[in-house]
Amino acid sequence: MLFKLNNTNISPMAVPLLGKGASSNIFAVERSIAVRSMTNKIKGFCLLSLAMLGLVAVSNAQTSTSGAVERNKTIITAVPFLTITPDARAGGMGDAGVATDPDANSAFWNPGKLAFNTQKSGMAVNYTPWLRNIGVNDIFLSHISGFYKFRKEDALAVSLTYFNLGSIQFTDDNNNPITDYNPQEYNIAATYSRLLGKNFSLGITAKFLNSNLFGSISAGANSTNQNFKPARTAAVDIGGYYTKQMSVNGSPSQLNLGAAITNFGPKLSYSDNNTRDVLPTNLRLGSAFSTELDEFNKITFALDINKLLVPSPDSGSGDKALIPGMFGSFTDAPGGGAEELQEVNISGGVEYWYNNLFAVRGGYFYEHPDKGNRRYFTAGIGVRINTLGFDLGYIMPGSDSNSPLSNTLRFSLIFNFNGANANTASDATPASDGPSPAPGNQE
Repeated sequence: MLFKLNNTNISPMAVPLLGKGASSNIFAVERSIAVRSMTNKIKGFCLLSLAMLGLVAVSNAQTSTSGAVERNKTIITAVPFLTITPDARAGGMGDAGVATDPDANSAFWNPGKLAFNTQKSGMAVNYTPWLRNIGVNDIFLSHISGFYKFRKEDALAVSLTYFNLGSIQFTDDNNNPITDYNPQEYNIAATYSRLLGKNFSLGITAKFLNSNLFGSISAGANSTNQNFKPARTAAVDIGGYYTKQMSVNGSPSQLNLGAAITNFGPKLSYSDNNTRDVLPTNLRLGSAFSTELDEFNKITFALDINKLLVPSPDSGSGDKALIPGMFGSFTDAPGGGAEELQEVNISGGVEYWYNNLFAVRGGYFYEHPDKGNRRYFTAGIGVRINTLGFDLGYIMPGSDSNSPLSNTLRFSLIFNFNGANANTASDATPASDGPSPAPGNQE
């Protein structure tokens, strides 16, 4: 079975080849389908994931100077849309967000942050047109989230993430059309977060995931001789958040530390042969430091590191159970410790606020060339007026201007329903929705 992207038919077996070309130019594979085959023509299996993104950026096998073919080292999972940055604020800061100050989008990054929101309630509406740089105009990600603090120490949030992969034409091995279909995926989540002291909080999120990539393609309509079905499963996120106010050279400042494990859950299956694929379980650690330059100017520096807690390619660990597979992901890379370090992504960003009204942001995201090669600078702006806020994030064209992620825009509307922001020019902490001190830090 084939699928058509930008009027080009692509075989599932070619998915790993949509990366480095002979000139070593890096391309991200944004829509990828891989079909597990039960026939003699295609042996073994490929990942079943019509998924998109530069998050599933895959590198082509290369020929070394000795003539040997090097293996593809990129980690591929099911439902990678779960790891796309949904909001423009973090998108403008190099996709850093696990330890930045809380806002209505906190549950995505770290459910532990939610309890430190100073507003009683809030809501965020986020929209990202996806892959516009390669001429695709019907793929987008939407994310809506809202929270409510029913006590000072406790907060609840709900969110919906919807990923539309656009219209795709499926064809058979002879290029005969099978059907046209619009694959869609969504995630519904509920979060609870609680302060456990003046400076620390924990949170947990429960998720329901639905990924419908193939519609109703039956065994008789494809060369794999199997029926395809929507994949459904549940997952959880858990996160912790620590924040401490301090004085640096006489300036009010704040240090935040964050840690989160996201998308922890059982494997899912797209077909009736009971073959299952792993979720993008991810470990994110980070810190953020904010300081007031004067009564009108504040600046924040943020740094995140990420590692997928799933088996490395060709590690022989793909059939492990969930927990052994997670712990084994730290030591299973065939290339040893050096390759394990390559699986760590780095996000860094800076945010400047003027008078809690206007923000300018910048950042950088790095992924090792052998593990997907997503490397880009980001920029963004933010505006806060009373209860309403607007953020814009932008992925800048890098050295490879043909990267599908280049020129990606993210848009966010922020609403605070409890009146104007609870901050003044003398507050110590720049918060995301218009800087404000965390409630656990107020004296």
